[in-house]
Amino acid sequence: MAADNGFLNQFVEETTFYNRIILSHLLPANLWEPLPHFLQTWLRNYVAGNLLYFVSGFLWCFYIYYLKLNVYIPKDSVPTRKAMIMQIHVAMKAMPWYTLLPTVSEYMIEHGWAKCYSTLDHFNWFLCVVYIALYLVFVEFMIYWVHKELHDIKFLYKHLHATHHMYNKQNTLSPFAGLAFHPLDGILQAVPHVIALFIVPIHLITHLSLLFLEGIWTASIHDCIHGNIWPIMGAGYHTIHHTTYKHNYGHYTICMDWMFGSLKVPLAEDDSEKAK
Repeated sequence: MAADNGFLNQFVEETTFYNRIILSHLLPANLWEPLPHFLQTWLRNYVAGNLLYFVSGFLWCFYIYYLKLNVYIPKDSVPTRKAMIMQIHVAMKAMPWYTLLPTVSEYMIEHGWAKCYSTLDHFNWFLCVVYIALYLVFVEFMIYWVHKELHDIKFLYKHLHATHHMYNKQNTLSPFAGLAFHPLDGILQAVPHVIALFIVPIHLITHLSLLFLEGIWTASIHDCIHGNIWPIMGAGYHTIHHTTYKHNYGHYTICMDWMFGSLKVPLAEDDSEKAK
């Protein structure tokens, strides 16, 4: 029992360290130190989530819409300021709920409910890499089917996913659209990361990093720039998803769409448009 408590205390100590690193540099101590550990963790995730969203979004937009104007995006396809502000507004309403998910996952890890470990001495490096690969495959599979059902089940589409699909043209999509979801929609598409904790052993910081990197990834697939790196589900594929509504449901890669017959390739899309 003492060994179990010591093992779990490692997680609490680690998350407490992350809380102090983030909150002590950004907020006065009297605002966060009196809070219970769970609320400190949520506040840290909320602050970090907002920083990640705004810093990555503004830098991305500054680069592709200002520094590289007409290089990646034609001037007439740049989203309007109004569209981007609306996307930010939707994302900000959802952010408190988004950041509750990693807070809950950390709570479950701290209480020993998940197959998580805090130090790399539990497995050799080869096994760590294998588990990360299995984790990502599971997440990719689950997100594909969650995303597809959000389209196929009309009730879910109308009341949840339609909020995100207001942005259905190139000049309405921007990196800020990456988190512009109904709160429950965004949580449902991130829940596979939490379910994976009960199935695949994963390092705590790897889990948290992958969850927060979702913010950068979703920004990148909404910039309408087709990187054409096989088998990555880049923005070219995802832009097609926003215009056809029935293709390219995958997340990181095109593999699930290829396996289940919903893949539409950007180059094929371009050729068909030219033929018309």
